[in-house]
Amino acid sequence: MRTPPPDGWPQISSALFYEDAGAAIEWLEKAFGFVTRLKVEDGAGGVVHSELELGGGLVMVASAREGQRSPRALGGANTQSLFAYVDDVDAHCARARAHGARIVSEPSKRDYDDWADRTYETLDCEGHRWWFAQRVRTGR
Repeated sequence: MRTPPPDGWPQISSALFYEDAGAAIEWLEKAFGFVTRLKVEDGAGGVVHSELELGGGLVMVASAREGQRSPRALGGANTQSLFAYVDDVDAHCARARAHGARIVSEPSKRDYDDWADRTYETLDCEGHRWWFAQRVRTGR
């Protein structure tokens, strides 16, 4: 028997760690369009926990601490990749670029057997890897 998640939570979410979580949260809002619904600070300038929404998805963002690192602290190593659908991938890419996102691959159509997406790949302010997509065809 499946137990549903708490109200307001998706079935799955991800946690990201940043050297400067406060600045990263502001950047994620401006560049990618996230909305912060909760931010808990530690009194010393760090972020203990935060919840950022994009559409129906949620990511948690916190300050890096022992055992948790951002790609920036690891010389750019990929610690995880995130994927999200947006309404207009070209406009989203332009917005991200305007706020300093490093675009790894420009928006392009990726055609699969049963669907096609227009996607682009980008790195955020501390090097986390993101894919954003827009569904452009469903079914054959």
